[in-house]
Formats: sequence, structure tokens, C-alpha cells
Amino acid sequence: MVAALTRIFGVHNLALAEDVVQDAFCRALEVWKARGVPENPSAWLMATAKNRALDVVRRERTARAFAPEVGRLLETEWTTAAIVDEAFAAHTISDEQLRMMFSCCDPRLPEEAQVALILNILCGFGANEIANAFLTGRTAVEKRISRGKKVLGSSRRLFDLADADFAPRLRAVRRALYLLFNEGYHGASRESPVRVELCHEAIRLTALLREYPPAATPETNALAALMSLHAARLPARLDTAGDLTPLVEQDRARWDRGLIAEGLALLEQSAAGDEVSPYHVEAAIAAAHASAPNVAETDWAGIVSLYDRLMTIAPSPVVALNRAIAVAERDGAECGLEALHGIADRERLEEYPFYPAALGELELRRGNGAVAREYFSAALGLARNPAERRFLEKRVLAAGGHSPAA
Repeated sequence: MVAALTRIFGVHNLALAEDVVQDAFCRALEVWKARGVPENPSAWLMATAKNRALDVVRRERTARAFAPEVGRLLETEWTTAAIVDEAFAAHTISDEQLRMMFSCCDPRLPEEAQVALILNILCGFGANEIANAFLTGRTAVEKRISRGKKVLGSSRRLFDLADADFAPRLRAVRRALYLLFNEGYHGASRESPVRVELCHEAIRLTALLREYPPAATPETNALAALMSLHAARLPARLDTAGDLTPLVEQDRARWDRGLIAEGLALLEQSAAGDEVSPYHVEAAIAAAHASAPNVAETDWAGIVSLYDRLMTIAPSPVVALNRAIAVAERDGAECGLEALHGIADRERLEEYPFYPAALGELELRRGNGAVAREYFSAALGLARNPAERRFLEKRVLAAGGHSPAA
């Protein structure tokens, strides 16, 4: 909706576009409460936003400068209605979303601000969600968004995909989509650790990116591959009660074999170039898990080797944490604990509940129930939503502790 309205109002009127979308949602809260949710909520919201846009254009046609490419056409009632209708056509919205993604990646902004803008404007992320995705503070994110919108607003039109600086902007676009998927797959939402709709939105936007030939690079295909391979496991990530199910306990019969096949095909396509990106390596790790019939027959040696490669080209504490878990599967709990304690920049994991949880799991395997219980209790104190709390409460009990409710 924001993309459609920006086509009409111009990127310099982004705040106006966001206000109209906000009005549509506020109207939905009023009307749906009285009449019930319509059969097609998305279509209702689109129609409401379109009508509100018409009202704005009619009222301010002579006083406000709209998008340069359509402003001169907004002179008669007939052309105004036609332009608004065209802006809300499905193919137009797709084109404008793609242009909006690249417009957010203005070279005057640092990459972190570019990514934050995409997550905020196109994906509806609030400052808290973006801060969690970046493992940084809310205040810093708010400043990035504010500055980014000022820079974006200084432009008169959305980015032209034929411009020369297309390639440099593509990197930030991919990173934003990667973070969007991660937030859906295993994020910090207060409601649920798994938000399937965000994963699907990331997959949709990445598919949109791949439809534009200059963006359909091997690295983009690798990103699409890792999303498909991870999304294949979504049906088994939560049980029927909405509780987290760790990989070792997941019912692999529930994994989406169609998505696995699609992910493997995309991974094959991504091998066309010479460059190996972090997305290639992460997709290869996901493929190793997706191809294994069970935990015992998983190629843990190959997975550790892939994590070693990932630590070389894109090191991070989270990557090191996942590598340590794979080391424990390959070499035993003692080696896994050594790898966990050896993670550099561990302070960046201070608020991440699954670092102490991993320590607890490996101590429990060694038979150190009391130590494991302390780690699980520490992880429980960091839980970000009810599902994580229930999962960690069970681990405390497994280590011989007492339920916090007792």
C-alpha cells in the first residue's frame, strides 16, 4: 500500500503515504469491530487506501507537488481516478515495491540505515524488531530510520532500476530480505518465536527480486535457496500446542518436500558463478540438514566444515554458536562446550537465550544436571515470548529443577 501510494504522491511525500495507510488501518479497526472482518481483508484495506488517496489528491491537487511522473496528469477528475486505479494494480505494486527497495538503499546512507528503512517501510517492522534483528539498541535504530527517511524524502522520484548504481544497492536489499526471513523463522517477537507470515513475505520479495534479470544473480539465487530450505521445516518448528520443537525432535515427515526440492534446485542455480557468498554457505548447511533422513545420519563433519568456511567469510557470534552445536554433534559435548566458551564477542549474545541454553544442553549431556539447570534458568530469564519460556521451563525440569510456577 505504501509503495502504491508513493507512486502517486512521490517519495518526497512518503510521510503522507504512510499517513494514508495508517488511516486505512484505523478505519478497519472501527468498521471491522462493528461489522466483522470482511471475507478479503487485504482487498478491503486496498480499496479503503485507494479511496483515501483519491480524497487527498482531489483536496490538494493544486497545493501539493505529487510524483513528477504523474503530477502533471492529476489535472482532471478522470485522469486522477485512472492514475489511482493504475497505482493499485497488482503489477504496478510489484514494480513499485522493487523500486522502493532500491530507493531505500541510497548511497548517502550507511548500509545499516538502508536495511532499517527497507524493514520499516516495506516490511512493517517497528524499531524494536529491527533492533533485535541487528542485535543493537532501539534508540540507534530510531535514529537510522529518521535519518533515512529524511534522505529518502529529499529525492523527487523512486530509484530507476536502470541507473548505474544498481549493483551496489542490490547487496543491502538482499541483506534486508535475509533479516526479514530470520525474524520470521527464529526472531524475537513477544508473541511467537515463529512468524510464518514474515518468512512468506521474505520469500515473496526475494522472488520479486529474481524476476528482474539484473537482480537474479547467483548470490540472489543462493538467498532464495536458503529461504526455501529453511521454510520447508516450518511445519515442524512448533507442535500442536504451539511449543518449540528442536531440530533433533522434529517429525521430518512434516517437512515440505516441495520446498526442499525447490531449494536444492535454487542452490544448484546459484553455483553458476565463481563467488561463494555467505548465502551460498548457509544454503549448503540447510541442504545438508534437509537431505538427512535423521539426526544420526546427518553429515555433521560436512556441516562443521561449512561453518568453518562461514566463519572465514562472515564471522559472527551467532554463526560461532551454531558451529559449536555442530561440533558437539560431531565430536561430543566436551568439544562443543570448549567451542561455546571460546566464542569471541560473547557479550553480543548476552541477551540471546539460546546461548546459555546451548551450554545447558551440553552440560546435561555430560551428566552435570546442577550446572545445566543454572544455565537453563539463566536462559529462561532471557526468554522473549511464551513459547520460549515454556520450552526452557521444560529444560529446567529435564535438568532436575522445579517448575518456576511450583
